[in-house]
Amino acid sequence: MVEYKNIITIESGKRGGKPCIRGMRITVSDILGWLASGMTIQEILHDFDELTQEDVYAALSFAANRENKTYHATI
Repeated sequence: MVEYKNIITIESGKRGGKPCIRGMRITVSDILGWLASGMTIQEILHDFDELTQEDVYAALSFAANRENKTYHATI
C-alpha cells in the first residue's frame, strides 16, 4: 500500500473537514467517486493535472485503511 500520511490532509475549514489530497480541494471521496463511475486513473490524471498517480493510490490506500478499521470495530 502507498503511504498516504504525507498526501492525505484534513483541515476543518476545507471541504467540511473531509480528507483531501495535499491540501487541495479534491477529496478522497471525489477520487473514489470518479473511479466508481468508471473513470480510469489515466483519465483522472488527464482531467486534473494537479493530481499524480501516487495521489490516487494514496486515496485508495486511505479508504482501504479506514474501511478495515471500521470493519474490525464492528466485530
